[in-house]
Amino acid sequence: MKMDSDLLHSPAVGLAEEEEADMNDWKLPLAFMKKRHSEKIEGSKALAQSWRMKDRMKTVSVALVLCLNVGVDPPDVVKTSPCARLECWIDPLSMSPQKALETIGANLQKQYENWQPRARYKQSLDPTVDEVKKLCTSLRRNAKEERVLFHYNGHGVPRPTVNGEIWVFNKNYTQYIPLSIYDLQTWMGSPSIFVYDCSNAGIIVKSFKQFALQREQELEVAAINPSHPLAQMPLPPSMKNCIQLAACEASELLPMNPDLPADLFTSCLTTPIKIALRWFCMQKSAKLVPGVTLDLIEKIPGRLNDRRTPLGELNWIFTAITDTIAWNVLPRDLFQKLFRQDLLVASLFRNFLLAERIMRSYNCTPVSSPRLPPTYMHAMWQAWDLAVDICLSQLPTIIEEGTAFRHSPFFAEQLTAFQVWLTMGVENRNPPEQLPIVLQVLLSQVHRLRALDLLGRFLDLGPWAVSLALSVGIFPYVLKLLQSSARELRPLLVFIWAKILAVDSSCQADLVKDNGHKYFLSVLADSYMPAEHRTMAVFILAVIVNSYNTGQEACLQGNLIANCLEQLSDPHPLLRQWVAICLGRIWQNFEPARWCGVRDSAHEKLYTLLSDPIPEVRCAAVFALGTFVGNSAERTDHSTTIDHNVAMMLAQLINDGSPVVRKELVVALSHLVVQYESNFCTVALQFIEEEKNYSVPSPANTAEPGNLTPVRDSPAIPRLRSVNSYTNIRAATTARNLNKSLQNLNLNEEGGPAAFSPGNLSTSSSASSTLGSPDNDEYILSFETIDKMRRVSSYSSLNSLIGVSFNSVYTQIWRVLLHLAADPFPEVSDLAMKVLNSIAYKATMNARPQRILDSGSLTQSAPASPTSKGTHIHQAGGSPPMPSTSSSSLTNEVPKPPTREQPATRPPYTPTLGGQAPHSHQFPRTRKMFDKGPEQAAEDGDEPGGHRNYICPALQTGLCDWSAKYFAQPVMKIPEEHDVESQVRMERQWRFLRNTRVRRQSRGITQKGVSRLDDQIFINRNPGVPSVVKFHPFNTCIAVADKDSICFWDWEKGERLDYFYNGNPRYTRITAMEYLNGHDCSLLLTATDDGALRIWKNFADQKNPEMVTAWQGLSDMLPTTRGAGMVVDWEQETGLLMTSGDVRVVRIWDTDREMKIQDIPTGADSCVTSLSCDSQRSLIVAGLGDGSVRVFDRRMGPNECRVMTYREHGAWVVKAHLQKETDGHIISVSVNGDVRFFEPRSPDSVNVLQTVKGLTALDIHPQANLFACGSMNQFIAVYNSNGDVISNIKYYDGFMGQRIGAISCLAFHPHWPHLAVGSNDYYMSIYSAEKRLR
Repeated sequence: MKMDSDLLHSPAVGLAEEEEADMNDWKLPLAFMKKRHSEKIEGSKALAQSWRMKDRMKTVSVALVLCLNVGVDPPDVVKTSPCARLECWIDPLSMSPQKALETIGANLQKQYENWQPRARYKQSLDPTVDEVKKLCTSLRRNAKEERVLFHYNGHGVPRPTVNGEIWVFNKNYTQYIPLSIYDLQTWMGSPSIFVYDCSNAGIIVKSFKQFALQREQELEVAAINPSHPLAQMPLPPSMKNCIQLAACEASELLPMNPDLPADLFTSCLTTPIKIALRWFCMQKSAKLVPGVTLDLIEKIPGRLNDRRTPLGELNWIFTAITDTIAWNVLPRDLFQKLFRQDLLVASLFRNFLLAERIMRSYNCTPVSSPRLPPTYMHAMWQAWDLAVDICLSQLPTIIEEGTAFRHSPFFAEQLTAFQVWLTMGVENRNPPEQLPIVLQVLLSQVHRLRALDLLGRFLDLGPWAVSLALSVGIFPYVLKLLQSSARELRPLLVFIWAKILAVDSSCQADLVKDNGHKYFLSVLADSYMPAEHRTMAVFILAVIVNSYNTGQEACLQGNLIANCLEQLSDPHPLLRQWVAICLGRIWQNFEPARWCGVRDSAHEKLYTLLSDPIPEVRCAAVFALGTFVGNSAERTDHSTTIDHNVAMMLAQLINDGSPVVRKELVVALSHLVVQYESNFCTVALQFIEEEKNYSVPSPANTAEPGNLTPVRDSPAIPRLRSVNSYTNIRAATTARNLNKSLQNLNLNEEGGPAAFSPGNLSTSSSASSTLGSPDNDEYILSFETIDKMRRVSSYSSLNSLIGVSFNSVYTQIWRVLLHLAADPFPEVSDLAMKVLNSIAYKATMNARPQRILDSGSLTQSAPASPTSKGTHIHQAGGSPPMPSTSSSSLTNEVPKPPTREQPATRPPYTPTLGGQAPHSHQFPRTRKMFDKGPEQAAEDGDEPGGHRNYICPALQTGLCDWSAKYFAQPVMKIPEEHDVESQVRMERQWRFLRNTRVRRQSRGITQKGVSRLDDQIFINRNPGVPSVVKFHPFNTCIAVADKDSICFWDWEKGERLDYFYNGNPRYTRITAMEYLNGHDCSLLLTATDDGALRIWKNFADQKNPEMVTAWQGLSDMLPTTRGAGMVVDWEQETGLLMTSGDVRVVRIWDTDREMKIQDIPTGADSCVTSLSCDSQRSLIVAGLGDGSVRVFDRRMGPNECRVMTYREHGAWVVKAHLQKETDGHIISVSVNGDVRFFEPRSPDSVNVLQTVKGLTALDIHPQANLFACGSMNQFIAVYNSNGDVISNIKYYDGFMGQRIGAISCLAFHPHWPHLAVGSNDYYMSIYSAEKRLR
């Protein structure tokens, strides 16, 4: 007997070992912590994208009005001498007045044409009022809704008046004539832009606004009162869309400095580089640039629009800088309106920023409407001065010696600044100033690669960055770049476009219009591209074809389907996932693509992905096959065959481990249901008929009467925590009555212990809670009905179905949907309920005769109480039965109206008025199939107005949108858990240190040896009878499950932390629990005897418990009262979950892939009662109900994996335990109390100990070599490894020495010497070693 301390670790616990344990925690894999478990599966909220110009505009006509009257100065201006004379860089006194006027006019037109060559220009030189009127009205007539520019030079007339007039001439130039701005507005209309180059120009802007306001009021008056005289007149045009630029404020005169041109404002607006260079030379700092004179500036080589020449480069830098200043200073919407909507307006406003800088240096403040914030002090102007300085300093040598021009470092430096912002900045900071410059740089081949790289890194910061970049105007640039054939740009462009489309999918149309999709098709088809770039390309294509017919056609012609099918087996999972989604989208409601898919046998190639190790890929494949069958064109025999084929393939995923996949499966099958609606209606009617005629024995109610004792007083009903499985757990919302009645077991000695099994300790709920959907009233098929149908279809021979062949595809798919409607994951079952109800509703509507039902057939029966015989409650007293409340409640007998002869049985629990369970909780509000329900009498030809149409063809999960979020989120950022500084990492470190402390301290105690274990450190009354208890391995929390709820206690503080409903149907019970990731972020797994597994998070902390996932761990389990239920064992190191129970296999689930990886046949004809595994040796030990203990090696094939069978026990095995050490023993115990030790390699036991008879529960302490037995006869015995009793516990401490109830469950703490005991009297107590040891 080798179970002594030598099997334990050596007592010298060195630091190294502690560190090693700590390191192991870091290495342990985590289960169910992926994004699909922690996030809601839905797309991100679409940000309203404002970057697209709703109304791009053009300035199509330009009026140039010059009032110069050369040679005659106006009376109200006293000029200096010498004075500024140049107009459009021409000295008017150098030629005859008329010639000067015409030359200036022609020059002004040329200057404007540099910015907008295609507009219609009309000059009006020294005009009269009529000429101006004629000019403006004709331009507006031709321009229609587009913009017109009005340029006014008033250097030869008086200043504008406060009444809102500017001056022109009379016919023979003997008088100045005023022209009202109000009239000008009327002639010009809107949208318009006005430029005023005259002194006191600010006055015009003010008057303009007042007149515009007056017009608005007139329009309002006319609109309200049509009889008003104003309404009779032609309506004045609204001036809302007008822009004004004025040379100075209302009280200022234009500068007269002779070194400057007289029309300084016009020069800034139309020849900015020329004036900027002259002004630069006039500053004191220009003396630092030797040899540069005003004459030399005139000789700068190059053309403005050739960026390789000095002049062109300066112009380019100037554009970049002014654009950047505007973007950084202006509010976004104003920037869009002034700098992105109209090319000419944008140029004038960029140049206006220069005018503000230059004119302010001469005490003149240019004015604009809309007003801009001051920009003349912006730091970027220094970058401009530096660029000018560098350029001009080269001039003398270039011109005199012809040396080559050295390009400015400006753009490279700005990119570096942008890079610094990207690499050094904190999370929340202002956007980078250089963004508009990065845009400009995309135009240059020299810097393009670097700019694209930085732009990609910027877009990777998140959707906000993409929105910013789009608002700067990046879109046309990256669209144009798709025409480039440079291979080195491909990865960058694909990345950038994936980011853009993940945030704004409306760009699909622009891409197809410009043939951009071809670029991505070629990237996808290029096998030399790395997988992640092909993934992004296929994501982009999936967006292009998403609900966009033109995109689908274009990509179909581009051979997208064949390209995708080739990559279905790529090793990169994200690529497989998106290839499938892309296929699913291209043939969604697009018949030609579906037929193309059929020709390439796409559906058959997709089948392989249905068993992919990655759940998201399986999901995508289901989505693709779902849209493949969901096409609504005419059906041919060929296509129907294919649809049936696909449906049967999909049906195999019915027990997939991932709810995400099963949700997608319901949606895929719903497409089929919509396609073949009439066939499904037929099937639905048959099933509805069947369901009425069969009564299925309900396992929960078949207990022998002998086993039932009178119901005890139930404890106070605890308030259940509301539970949200993302939204809510289906049944927790229908308020549950948690009243538990206990069946006390009556062990008849004659039957002998063999007839008894611990499984008998099932509790039964005496209140029938309804497990329907939250809006149960609106469903035709209640959850109960569907559940019964499901079970009818598996019990009865369905050969009786008329008109539908027994195994027709439709029958099978209907069964699959019935099964999914009972899915343990609420979102799956809700979807399936919708689909079933939609068809049932249509079926019953179509089948319903004109006069629907006579009132007599409304069944009036109260709910059946789950007592042994399922007798119906007949309410004593005068209260009438509730009308039509129970549709075949789960007792599964066809309800009969109550008759007077029945003995009046009192319901086990009758709530008092105002008691904790209101009336409706008692009576499930589910309905008979055809009932309209009691509240609305069935009338002739009653239309189905009351019911919702549950299923629409567009039923969908958020899978694709949720998957697309990946591309919108940062992919280059280190994830938080890997960031050593992050809070997540710190918390994890703290938990691992805590684990090490618990391991070390508890080992210290167990190594000394535990001589007694009866110190009661915790006792409390649990809300329900404890059926399973489980200590958390490292914190002070213990989970206690009753039949269908879980209570969490803090055993150190003695307080209840949480209590919530597990969500299992009421004829099932929780039979096993495990903590997953106990070393880190704990999850709780619960297993119920119908084979369902549910996993919970956020319990026992102040949040609402949430269901992370749930699946059918074992199918075909028939819940029985004396079975073992479901037993599980969890292996954290490998992420494998072993499950078994009332089945003939041990099923192994891989929680990482969320799929079944192995079924090991037990080879026995009885249930598995206990499982224990050891990952090091790949062994699984199973204890069975027939007393055998079987050892399996899971590395071997199903036929030879059973390596050992021990048949020494004569009765039900309560526990089989495999010690985790390399040469650990198997310890097994049966209900007869014989404990046997086996050496896995030898065929006979190496030791036997005899303990108590009538054993109901047993646990073995993994560290301390103790085992505890709980007995039917109300005591606990604790033994050490030699078989000596070290403690016998019969009474509770305190409580006047009350006797312990029959033991229903017990469990040791994995580390501390603590033993938790649950008994049938609702009490939960914990015992520990003596205090001095602890």
